[in-house]
Amino acid sequence: MPTAVNTSDSNAKPRFLISDLCAYLESYLNPDQIQEVYRAYLFSAEAHEGQQRMTGEPYIYHPLAVARILADIQMDHKCLMAAILHDVIEDTAVGKEQVIETFDEEIAELVDGVSKLTQIDFRSKAEAQAASLRKMLLAMTRDIRVILIKLADRLHNMRTLGVMRPEKRRRIARETLDIYAPIANRLGINSWRIELEDLGFAAYWPMRYRVLKEAVKRARGNRREVLSNIHAAIESRLREEGVRGEVEGRQKHLYSIYKKMRDKKLSFSEVVDVYAFRVVVDRIDTCYRVLGVVHNLYKPVPGRFKDYIAIPKANGYQSLHTVLFGPHGIPIEIQIRTQEMDRLAESGIAAHWLYKAGGEEGTLTDAGASEWLKNLLELQKGAGDSMEFLEHVKVDLFPDEVYVFTPRGRIMVLPKGSTVIDFAYAVHTDVGNQCVAARIDRRMVPLRTRLYSGQTVEVITSPNGNPSPAWLNFVVTGKARANIRSYLKNLQGREALELGRRLLDQALVPYGAGVDQLDQARLALLLEEFKLEGLDDLLREIGLGNRMPLLVARRLVDDMEPDQEEDGEGEGEVPAPSAPLVIKGSEGMVVKLAKCCRPIPGDDIVGTFSPGKGIVVHRQECHNIADFRKHGDRWLDVEWAREPSGDFSTEIKVEVGNKRGVLATVAAAISEMGSNIENVSMEERDGLTSTLRFVMTVSGRKHLAHIMRRLRAIPSVLRIARIVG
Repeated sequence: MPTAVNTSDSNAKPRFLISDLCAYLESYLNPDQIQEVYRAYLFSAEAHEGQQRMTGEPYIYHPLAVARILADIQMDHKCLMAAILHDVIEDTAVGKEQVIETFDEEIAELVDGVSKLTQIDFRSKAEAQAASLRKMLLAMTRDIRVILIKLADRLHNMRTLGVMRPEKRRRIARETLDIYAPIANRLGINSWRIELEDLGFAAYWPMRYRVLKEAVKRARGNRREVLSNIHAAIESRLREEGVRGEVEGRQKHLYSIYKKMRDKKLSFSEVVDVYAFRVVVDRIDTCYRVLGVVHNLYKPVPGRFKDYIAIPKANGYQSLHTVLFGPHGIPIEIQIRTQEMDRLAESGIAAHWLYKAGGEEGTLTDAGASEWLKNLLELQKGAGDSMEFLEHVKVDLFPDEVYVFTPRGRIMVLPKGSTVIDFAYAVHTDVGNQCVAARIDRRMVPLRTRLYSGQTVEVITSPNGNPSPAWLNFVVTGKARANIRSYLKNLQGREALELGRRLLDQALVPYGAGVDQLDQARLALLLEEFKLEGLDDLLREIGLGNRMPLLVARRLVDDMEPDQEEDGEGEGEVPAPSAPLVIKGSEGMVVKLAKCCRPIPGDDIVGTFSPGKGIVVHRQECHNIADFRKHGDRWLDVEWAREPSGDFSTEIKVEVGNKRGVLATVAAAISEMGSNIENVSMEERDGLTSTLRFVMTVSGRKHLAHIMRRLRAIPSVLRIARIVG
């Protein structure tokens, strides 16, 4: 079987010839299909004529090498053609239309899916890469072969990474470890994942790689005899029991050793002194027989048995895993699987590509991949930009998983550390959005409770339930995070629309007009100038603080005179609204109380416009609004409602004598007065006194006055004051 030469580990000159590829393809493709692959080669070679890679070889060697990697997992001829053509749209004058005309739309879509976005100007390289990856992943949801071509492309690039500049080498290696190796793992292509991880490790941490490689080489040389004895003992016991199976020693690859040392803070000897074996048999029931045989040969380690046959991993991986106490107490890891499972473990979703193309039903791997692809589409809908989408995808690529059950016995696979909210969104977006409570194994639990394998989770929903911003602090899945953010953005949009309408209505009052009485022709001109689609978009812009309501009102009615013009007002002055905006305390995400001065009901207040956020309410005496007062269009009059709702944060400074228990005494007094302490800090001044700062909730100035009066009655309290800013 022809394979690509790894130029990072060999001095041999690589030869990637179309004749070698065609000779290998004869093992599983018919002559007409091989002829089509050859035709794609001729087209690509002509398109890339004169181009060279940084290695100095003709550029066509690279797409040929990518096609050979895909041929090794027996991909269909159209996938191989797209692999040979995968750079023609991006790096040559050939367009997508020409590929469609010469070949067909299916191949053109595959090539386009792998191509980077080069026609758009991005603010940064990271944003450009994120956008290209987003495009490729979405193309993958239509055809899984897009990501297989990209993974093969990345694998060959990693094999020839040594010619790159050190900083570029590290950037590509980091991207490989963060994104491409986890995607290969998610699709179950173990052989690619291992090579991508080891090549990425070597390029990103070259010194660590060399040191670890030498240490592993020495350790493996010293333990050959022990390995041989354990291998012989397992084979002998299987023969005695009449079980036919292939036993082979299994070596951990370098990156997995490094990760285990780093993540679990283990020494090198603790990781390497684990002897690993794989037993491959013919049928599933034989797997369980072998398990009994090895458990009789060596004692199993309690709690270290995992049945991935009954409950496969999300990527379709199936196997029995057990850890045994070997000779002299040496741990022995054993994987037991069928030949079909072994093939799936190495090639993942690609292992059944030909069977799927032949019309047979998909496998567990296909189902797992389909679920992930469906999840990607949901992430795409909820994500704002490419960077956010990439962040969600990275979160979803973590391989460690927990297996929990719905009340009806359905198995749900979630990343390690997932909470009840993650589970709710995994069931359905609406279940997550309306989740209000949950039971784990029939016991009520908080929504932030982390899940562990084997638990049964029941979510309680309510039509009035809504996602909370606090959920973003503890959810771990990309789907949950994207849906919560999407809901909050929509909620902010609705609140901004309502606030924008109120503000524009007030700004139009002096002109005797209102939002509903606007001249449509004038409104259309203004919307065109602002590049907005409709009135609702304009109102949202006002509500978010991106457009000043007074200036918008003036543009909409600039040929009208104010109905009630005050004496002495100069011509062209912006008229003031007739009444202040009323602050109820429950406006939501577009009206915020400033943290610098922490206004509470009863304070004299003023509102300022903050682009993208809406209105920020300050106290009149706050120093931070001095600049706003110079510009009449950037602030507005506001006032408290007669009965504001909710609790409001304020901050006080309490100077106390240094006595034992004084902090507890003051805190208890605040609590007695019906206030919740959000934060407290303590600063010692001269050894005799200390200053306590409390951030606490009150209903208004009267409530705060009662609390301060109560604190002054404490003998240890010397002085007390509210902090202005």
